Amino acid sequence: MVPTTKHRRGRRTQRQEAALAGASPYFLGSRDLLDGETQEGVDLAPAFARGRPVILDVGFGTGEVVVAYAEAEPDREILAIDMHTPGIGDLLATIGEQGLDNVWVIDDDVRRVLSQVDAPREFSGARTFFPDPWPKKRHHRRRLIQDDFISLLGDHIASGGFWHVATDWVEYANGIEQAVARCDSWRGGRIPRPEDRPVTRYERRGLAAGRVPIDLWFERA
Repeated sequence: MVPTTKHRRGRRTQRQEAALAGASPYFLGSRDLLDGETQEGVDLAPAFARGRPVILDVGFGTGEVVVAYAEAEPDREILAIDMHTPGIGDLLATIGEQGLDNVWVIDDDVRRVLSQVDAPREFSGARTFFPDPWPKKRHHRRRLIQDDFISLLGDHIASGGFWHVATDWVEYANGIEQAVARCDSWRGGRIPRPEDRPVTRYERRGLAAGRVPIDLWFERA
């Protein structure tokens, strides 16, 4: 079943509103577009058109990390998916202001997008940095990284491709490792924090609260 997670609309600035209304060629669509009767999936072709490695970025927040990687890795394309509308506006605005041509944005639930793509697309890798930990036990079912998503993502990552996850909730990290171990698609585990991983806004808040980031690196079997 395709997830029906609600958008996180939030209050938007004039800059964000202008970017969202600007019909950027790098904005591939939103859930509102995917709900049409004649369109069952979003077209990912623009992200793959140049034949370069495509990295899937899941839950990018304000987009600062996506921008940092796009600048550091100009020979890679990034498909960035989130449901936080103000953050999408920020990223689209930055794409225009800085003239980035290797970042593509979708406003939707990544599980929905991967479930509805017209044909399997193989990404070279994926990044999921500081997904919502939903710390209360009764809310754990809302977490993104669970068995179904791990399997679904594996269906769209090329053999030998990577999945880099970061979280500062130890219990969540433990759960991710256990869930990945149950899936034949992936191999890997905890690694030292890569020096080239940018610090996210959420990570800075966690560090200020005394939480220690945990990095996990998995490879597609």
